[in-house]
Amino acid sequence: MDIKQEEITTLHELCVDKNKLIKSVKDVAVERPVSIIMPMLFTEIKNPALSNIIKNLNKCDYVKEVIIPLSAKSEGEFRRVKRFFSTLKIPKLIIWCDGPKIERLLAELKEEGLNLRRYRGKGRDVWLALGIASLRSYGIAFHDADIQGYTEMIPTKLLYPLLEPELDFKFNKGYYARVDLRKNIMYGRVFRLFLHPLLRSLIDEIGFEPNFVRFLRSFRYPISGEFALTSDLARDLDIPGDWGLEVGIMAEVYRNVAPKRICQTDLGFYEHKHQKIGGAKEGLVKMAGDIFKTLLRVLIEEDHIQITRSFLVSLRVLYQRNAQDVIRKYHADAHFNNLNYDRHLEETIVEKFSQQIMEAGDRYLRKPVGTRIPDWLRTISARKKIREELLSIVLEENN
Repeated sequence: MDIKQEEITTLHELCVDKNKLIKSVKDVAVERPVSIIMPMLFTEIKNPALSNIIKNLNKCDYVKEVIIPLSAKSEGEFRRVKRFFSTLKIPKLIIWCDGPKIERLLAELKEEGLNLRRYRGKGRDVWLALGIASLRSYGIAFHDADIQGYTEMIPTKLLYPLLEPELDFKFNKGYYARVDLRKNIMYGRVFRLFLHPLLRSLIDEIGFEPNFVRFLRSFRYPISGEFALTSDLARDLDIPGDWGLEVGIMAEVYRNVAPKRICQTDLGFYEHKHQKIGGAKEGLVKMAGDIFKTLLRVLIEEDHIQITRSFLVSLRVLYQRNAQDVIRKYHADAHFNNLNYDRHLEETIVEKFSQQIMEAGDRYLRKPVGTRIPDWLRTISARKKIREELLSIVLEENN
């Protein structure tokens, strides 16, 4: 625990009065309505954590609506999820993101020059939910559907800095300790073993700290999926359609929001489903590759860094050195806290991540553009009532 403040305002969990925080959010939400977006896959209804999430969401009676962008293969799966969420008593909208009606609407957009059907996965699902949430709410909070130990304080902490008039932030990033206290294991491997040493390696290779790298390093957990933003910002986000989503959103926040309107908030200990290590097409390795491609694009756009194959080769060497230094530090931390720490496994993961610097880097060099979903402002300019049409489809399917 610390009280250190750096470039980005940090709201620490020191002596928070939870009841006062909830009351403040509830009072302001009357004038500034809020939504919660919780993207999920159909298979996540089997996760026991989801029932606890629903139980605690029911305590958030200040929420205008919970929006659930769902990836489901069939109408049967969609209906099963609808039945599952019947115990969620606060207003809810389940978006069947792969459904035929939404697909037809997106096909019509293609005629307007916006080919959104080319994107699949979490990025497009979040984009659809943003369209509806930004139509009806002032503040929008995001979190995943697999959080163990979820409480009503997660959305409350995320939304409070946006709603409270004395603070009036536009973006709030959640951070937390990725430690399973039951198994005594440290997680958060994509950040700990990939992004963190990679950012240090970029500074070493470039010879100075690019502005966007400095921005990312100002956050305790820049790739967390828990954050909140205002609806005007939500309409102005170009986001990646893959696992680079979080870094892509951070790039848009960096581009569009003054640092004094950005904060990060301590969400405490946090535990959820863990991805397999996988390979280039799945799991943590694919996630690292997608993050890396997004990071390269932003470095070119924002800091005009030249990316070549020789740059990637040097970066890989530096990354492996810095990652090994990080492993030594986490080993010491785990030893001090009596946590189980498999140093060989961590070294193996770093080797797989290292390969992505070349493989994902080569893929980026071959196709450096065309990976971002257009923001809602552009979409609205192409078809003015598109959000209302989308909402109409979702309301009909939720009846």
